[in-house]
Amino acid sequence: MTVGRVVVVDDDLSLRQFLSIMLKRAGYETAVASTGEEAMEFMEKQPADVVVTDLNMEGMDGMAVLRRVKERWPETEVVMITAYATTENAVQAMKHGAFDYVVKPFNVDELKLILEKAFEKRAMHQENRNLRELLKDRFGYGSLVGRSEPMLSIYDLMDRVKDTPITVLITGESGTGKELVARAIHFEGDRRDRPFQSINCSAIPADLIEAELFGYKKGAFTGAVRNHEGLFASAEKGTVFLDEVGEMPLATQVKVLRAIQERKVKPVGAVEERPIDVRIIAATNRVLDEEVKSGRFREDLYYRLKVVTIHMPPLRERLADLPLLTEHFLQLFGKEYGKAGLQLEDDASRFLAAYPWPGNVRELENVIQRGAALCRGTLISLANLPEEIVGQVSAVADRPLAQSVGPDGVAMESLLGQYERQLLESALETSGGVKKEAARLLGISFRSFRYRLQKAGLEEPGRE
Repeated sequence: MTVGRVVVVDDDLSLRQFLSIMLKRAGYETAVASTGEEAMEFMEKQPADVVVTDLNMEGMDGMAVLRRVKERWPETEVVMITAYATTENAVQAMKHGAFDYVVKPFNVDELKLILEKAFEKRAMHQENRNLRELLKDRFGYGSLVGRSEPMLSIYDLMDRVKDTPITVLITGESGTGKELVARAIHFEGDRRDRPFQSINCSAIPADLIEAELFGYKKGAFTGAVRNHEGLFASAEKGTVFLDEVGEMPLATQVKVLRAIQERKVKPVGAVEERPIDVRIIAATNRVLDEEVKSGRFREDLYYRLKVVTIHMPPLRERLADLPLLTEHFLQLFGKEYGKAGLQLEDDASRFLAAYPWPGNVRELENVIQRGAALCRGTLISLANLPEEIVGQVSAVADRPLAQSVGPDGVAMESLLGQYERQLLESALETSGGVKKEAARLLGISFRSFRYRLQKAGLEEPGRE
């Protein structure tokens, strides 16, 4: 049984033969190539776990091999070998993703140890990917993705209401996934086989929304050339989802209130009411109690809607879910754009983790979709991210910590989050990655340190 597959690239025949014998004796399946182009042909036929390449070669040199491998097969590790070692070469190789750098003449045991470590890293990536797949199935609800404490609490609440006819109000900023919650409650509940009817109350003109909700009779108004049963009637035994309910006109609010209370609707132009059996879920990004105080929303309807309230937290308050959400969108758009194995470059990941996400999960989805479309190969780099993300994160990172608040104010949450992240990264670097030592350096408990790592998106919850 082989340990794994290695492709060796070197224009020196004797070195190729030596490495081939050594690697095969060590249990590796080995292919040797005299040029970078030949190595890429091998990789296209059967990708390797590790590529060992000479730096200086005619045609496609080792640096070009490194760039092509990391672009096309980002999880393949690359070990560089050269007789002409310089600090600049070493820095460039590591910058482009080389696992390690070996100088000729090299020690055989040293090379074997480097390969062992490269395969360990490769195995760890595979294990993490498998774990992410498992966790995505285990820690989600319907189409929702996330396993932070706020999301687990939401899943629990959704699970308790899904099989009841109780009215639910979903609140939260735009882009947090309120419609996904509504759909999950319906399709995970006992009404899943019945209709789910959705209407965006802000997208329908005020003079048409009543007809859309309750239906109309033929001849009720100009253009009503046939009977129309409306959203409530067509969702019989199912769910009506009133999205952006805070935008609903006051006159329509009165009739929706009556429909909820009486469980009856009257189509426009009709004489008689008709009974309905629907579960109502509403969503809004407005603060409805403030809308009530200002007279823009009826207080009686507000209390009818908020029998059970589910608040979707903004992404900045559930950053522990950022890696899982990112992986979800990478897989989604990697498949859509034919880029299996789509990944983020390390610098791109750091910028996404430091960004405050004012557009929430929807903005993250758009950013990953943009990166998937623009990147060459399967690695989304910093250059593929929107300028507003790169510019804003860079500006916060370069800005000295605010000592006072001026008339323009400060983005306190973003600044504190960025500063905390920098301290965590610095402590980890100082401690050599030993988390207990990093916690000691920061004067906090190990449990608190782990929580802060997860909050900053530096560690996935549940990992030891």
